[in-house]
Formats: sequence, C-alpha cells, structure tokens
Amino acid sequence: MKRIIAQCVKEIAQFRRDRLTLALAFLLPFITLIIFGFAIRLESKDIPLIVQDFNRTNLSNSYIERLYATNQFVPKQWSGGNPTRDAIDKGIAKAAVIIPPEFSRDIQAGRITNVQVLIDATDVNNARVIRNSIQRVTNFFMQEHGLIPATSSITARMRLWFNPGRLESLYIVPGTYGVVLWIFPSLLSAIAMVREKEKGTILQVYASSISATELLLGKGLAYLLIAIAEALVVMVLGSIIFQVGIVGNPITLLLGTLLFLTDSVFFGLLLGVRSSNQNAAVQGVSLVGFITSLLLSGFIYPLNNIPFPLSLLPNIIPARYYIDITRDAFVRGTGFAGVWFDLLMLAALGLVFFNVSRRVLSRMQLPN
Repeated sequence: MKRIIAQCVKEIAQFRRDRLTLALAFLLPFITLIIFGFAIRLESKDIPLIVQDFNRTNLSNSYIERLYATNQFVPKQWSGGNPTRDAIDKGIAKAAVIIPPEFSRDIQAGRITNVQVLIDATDVNNARVIRNSIQRVTNFFMQEHGLIPATSSITARMRLWFNPGRLESLYIVPGTYGVVLWIFPSLLSAIAMVREKEKGTILQVYASSISATELLLGKGLAYLLIAIAEALVVMVLGSIIFQVGIVGNPITLLLGTLLFLTDSVFFGLLLGVRSSNQNAAVQGVSLVGFITSLLLSGFIYPLNNIPFPLSLLPNIIPARYYIDITRDAFVRGTGFAGVWFDLLMLAALGLVFFNVSRRVLSRMQLPN
C-alpha cells in the first residue's frame, strides 16, 4: 500500500509542475462543455423559408402568416427568373412554398387546390422537420377556415414527461459530461504512462521490485483524484451556466461518476502501456475514445439507429452507460431501479481495462 501511495504522490507532484497539463486537465474540459452545450442543437429553428404568392388575397396572406407564426421559419426574399427554385439551389432558403393564382377561388368554391412545397433534402432530418411543420400548419389553417371538421372521435391529449419545456440543455449537457469525462482523464493518464517510456524512467520501474499492479494502481489513483476534480469543475460550471440540476438520487450519480472516471483512467493507462510515444497515445484516445464516445454512446444519435454489426460496439463503450446515468440523474430521476445495469457494466469494463493493462505491463517487467 505504501508503494501505491508513494507512486500516487509522485504523479500528483509531476502533474502540478506541468502548466500545460494543468490547462489540459481543467481549461479544455470547460471549453468543450461550453462548445457542446451551446453549439449542439437537435431541434431545427430559424429555417429560411421563401413564399411565392400568386394569389395575393387575404386568404393567402393568412396562410403565409400561419407559416411564419410557428417561429420555426424566417422569411427570405429572392428575385430572379424563378425565385423559389433559385433560392433553394443557391442555399438562400431551405424550403419554398408556391401558392397558385386560384388558391382562394378554389377554396371558396369547395374545390381541391394544390400548394407546391419545395424542400432542400440535403439534410434528411431537417427536411423531415420542415415537411412535418408545413403539414401541421396546413392542417391547422384548413381546420381554422372550416375546411376539415374541427372535432374528431379520437382526441390525443399529450403531455411531455420529464422535460415539458423541451429544453435541449437537459439532453445535451448531461451527455456532454460523459464525453468530456471520458476523453480528458484517459488522455492525461495515457500521456503520463507513455512519458515514462520516452524519458526512460520506465526501465527503472521494470527493474525495481514494484509490481505492475502497484504501478497501475498508484498512477490510477493519482489521475482518478485529478479526474474527480475535473468532474466537480465541469458539473458545477455546467449547472450554473445551463441551469441543469440533479432531480434524482445523487447517490447513483456519485457512484456512477466514480466508476466511470476509474474506467476512463484505466483505459488511458491501457493505451499508454500499448503506445510507444505521446503522439500515438493522443491519437489512440482521439480515435478510440473520442469518436466512439461521441457517435456510438447515444450522446447525439439513438443507438437503435446504428446498423448491425456496428450496433454491437456500444455494448463495450463505458460512455454509453454513463450517459444513461447522467440523464437519469439530471432529467428522469428514477434512481437505482433505472440504472443498476449501467453501474454493473461500468464496474465490469473497469476490471477488464485494468486486467489487460496489468498483463501487458507484467510481460514487460524483468522477473524478480
């Protein structure tokens, strides 16, 4: 135990002397939190829409006002031979609505009238949102003017659970915690381990009586303490800036965070043991750690949208389970009943990372 504590103290002392590492540990996670928290938006807003009205009546003006009253579209103007088509081709507008000359006359006569809608489908999700929004506005306009029955035998009364205000920060920020706390603790521990190789001090460790388990536990304990400080800084600042507070049992969040940070540190040590230089370690964390935690953890995209066999990878990505824990703690609040499996998987993956690192490092050491 004394060797583990001594190794831990040595690592913390080296960490404190390196200002670049200090910035990497605390400044970059904060910057990443700010960028992700403010830049990532899943709900489309302020979509540029151009309307070409050949009818120019009170009825057509009412329809146009309904389109812009949703606060989802912003009006765009474009002049030319074909303003609607040219505006979409040149990227000025994402959608165009063309109202025919006989619009009001056909409606008043009870005839079917066609309103043409052109949508830029370069972004498929955005195109789907635009189509559904215009369809809802059209249905509301028809109901308002008595073109469809106002009553129905089936009425759906909907209530948004957990997030009635549809605040995207409640979804994005807890997920950002998982990405940030996976990348930077693992990056710090990987650099610390591979630095021993570059400076040659790892040879002294190989020839000494300290075991691979003691070395990994000593380094792991040091960077676990640093990771806990990172987590406190990131979560406190995130709660203040984005107004995201804990609504569930804090014990699950504390336990899940401790397990997740342990996984992150041991994963970094594993990459450090396997890497020969800092560039390789950083690339390993970037490729294996960052990309998987961003794209295959459910942070942005639903996991059930990932095709087979790639859909098997999220099962071994710790960020996937931790994001479930943070979103439960900050949004749902179900407690242990909802996240017990995630806690179990974090513990299991941490043991796997540690054992693999220990075996690789043991083979490098000289026999005592």
